[in-house]
Amino acid sequence: MSPSTSNSTTEQLPDHRSESFEALENRLDALESELERKDARLAELERECDRLDNRTVTLEERVADLESETTRLENMAEAALKKASANKTRVSELQSRELEKGAHLLAETVDAHVVDVADGRLERLTKDDGNAYYRVPESADPLERGGTVSLAYGDLLPIQQLARMDEEMRRSAANALPTRLAAKLWQARTDDGVGDDPWKSGCKNIAEYVKASDLKHWIRRQETGISETYAKKLVSRVIDAALDLSKNRLAVRKRTERKNGLEYTERRLVVPADAAIPGEGGSPADEEREPKTGGVHG
Repeated sequence: MSPSTSNSTTEQLPDHRSESFEALENRLDALESELERKDARLAELERECDRLDNRTVTLEERVADLESETTRLENMAEAALKKASANKTRVSELQSRELEKGAHLLAETVDAHVVDVADGRLERLTKDDGNAYYRVPESADPLERGGTVSLAYGDLLPIQQLARMDEEMRRSAANALPTRLAAKLWQARTDDGVGDDPWKSGCKNIAEYVKASDLKHWIRRQETGISETYAKKLVSRVIDAALDLSKNRLAVRKRTERKNGLEYTERRLVVPADAAIPGEGGSPADEEREPKTGGVHG
């Protein structure tokens, strides 16, 4: 065999080894490309981490600033509350002394639950100037501010006294439901702010009246969950309570009416035109000038 023939045979590789070498080269190229991508992604993540670290530092500094500001504001608020509480205590003490001396103080300036007066009782009333005042019951104002007061709390009928109380005070003063309903019925008649008023204007010798049937529906509107049967029973009890609390200034009248061609007799709770009701007597001019007495607190 000649030397040239021998060298040619030595340099040639088998086909399967050539293919394996090419596959490895391709695999190496792929791995290098993947590594480059991961290096790029890692660099990106490191930059993001640096950004987040910087942001975290900034936020921590901001939180520290806000905590410091919050502490400062809380200290200021606490100091202001202490000062306000001390001022309110001083004002309440002064108001209590003035009220016990007979002063009449504007209601909007008095916290009736804080002032400390004898027996813990305050009376709310409206004077000629239209403003509401507080006073110790039945005390005269030495300064005569706001006009005169012709009605003291004790001059009012029991039904008027209850009608001027708020719901909580009325509940504590009267345990019986018919009594409370009678007071609310009177309040609906005299206080335009109540809204649900079953009273109607009368004529001749009757100033106002409310029919038993209308009273039944009114009771069901006031007390949720009451059946029609029970409301019908309550009508008589409420009328009896109204008569008693008004010291029989109110009255009951029966009137024959016609409905659907049939006649029936229905009771009416009436306010007689000549009823001696405190605060409602006299001429219309007197009624306009007459101050109204509010509820007693305490």
